[in-house]
Amino acid sequence: MARKKEQGNGTGTVYPRKNKAGKVIGYRGSYFTADGRRRYVSAKTKTEARRALRQAMADADRGLIFDAEGLKVGEYLNRWLADSVNGTVRATTFERYEQITRVHLKPTLGQVKLKALTPAHVRGLYKEKLKTLSPRTVQYIHVTLHKALSQAVMDGLIPRNATEAVKPPQVRREEIRPLTPDQVRALLDAASGDRLEALYVLAVHTGLRQGELLALRWDDVDLESGTLQVRRTLSMTKDGPAFTAPKTAGSRRSVKLTNAAAEALRGHLKRQLAEMDKAGSLWRAGEYDGLIFASETGMPLDRRDLTTRRFKPLLRRAGLPQIRFHDLRHTCATLLLSRNVNPKIVSEMLGHATIAITLDTYSHVLPNMRDTAAKALEEALS
Repeated sequence: MARKKEQGNGTGTVYPRKNKAGKVIGYRGSYFTADGRRRYVSAKTKTEARRALRQAMADADRGLIFDAEGLKVGEYLNRWLADSVNGTVRATTFERYEQITRVHLKPTLGQVKLKALTPAHVRGLYKEKLKTLSPRTVQYIHVTLHKALSQAVMDGLIPRNATEAVKPPQVRREEIRPLTPDQVRALLDAASGDRLEALYVLAVHTGLRQGELLALRWDDVDLESGTLQVRRTLSMTKDGPAFTAPKTAGSRRSVKLTNAAAEALRGHLKRQLAEMDKAGSLWRAGEYDGLIFASETGMPLDRRDLTTRRFKPLLRRAGLPQIRFHDLRHTCATLLLSRNVNPKIVSEMLGHATIAITLDTYSHVLPNMRDTAAKALEEALS
């Protein structure tokens, strides 16, 4: 019996693929290119096959024709980066994908034909990389390869994603090291008079991410009402500083300032105005105009420089352990939750996508909250 085909004028052909038992195991689409060659796409469902076929034909019209039979992994990864990734993700994300592809994927898998790539290839790659790299880095390699091959499946270049049959290495969660109230006081005492004193005060009092703090402009702050708007984040790319949208939809938020945070910002504004007068024409305006936390010439602060040359020495002066700057955010959340502030409020303040992230991240604080709740119930019923 002939295959049942679906064909329309200029739309190509879609037909089911069956195994020896006659069971439909997927769908295949075929079309002709301008050079008269028949080409194919594959998918699990008829709808996906039609979508892949339309995309393939559109690509062919634009001159983007993939020779799937001879296409090698390295060649495909180059096209994936250029056609599917570039311009659709943050610049820092694209740079990470490009670096992982160039340094780790292409040297090992680049000469393997895309259609011949198997889970054994992928498993061997991870095993080899774990000899010299951390599990987290190998997981980044896994994520990059998985995304690239998922796109290849959607484009109909391969029938299945080889990474789905391979378990990436498990990554141990990085330990949270929040400061105690006494340690916070020691930190801020040591920062008193520092030109970035307000940065450290805001980090502890608002829980903003470092990139969010460094992207703040004066028009994001209302010192009269004591509120702050998170509208963007600062990222460092190979082309220099870049301002992008916040991490998630929930990251775009309004935060209520404490009196101490508002006072620190007022003092910082006076200090910055004096720096602007001193710098004169050297002060950078334009796209960086209005930055709250800037260099002595108005430029965005380099995040790595901030950590190594400013924050780490500050910790030493305060006699504190060498924590990450991000631990100031954890300090804010831990202090709030330990004082029985509603986790939902804390989650919104931190800009987490869901409250589940907050509860999971700060589970170490929750036992104390449960003890307090049980005690409160006993007192209410006694």
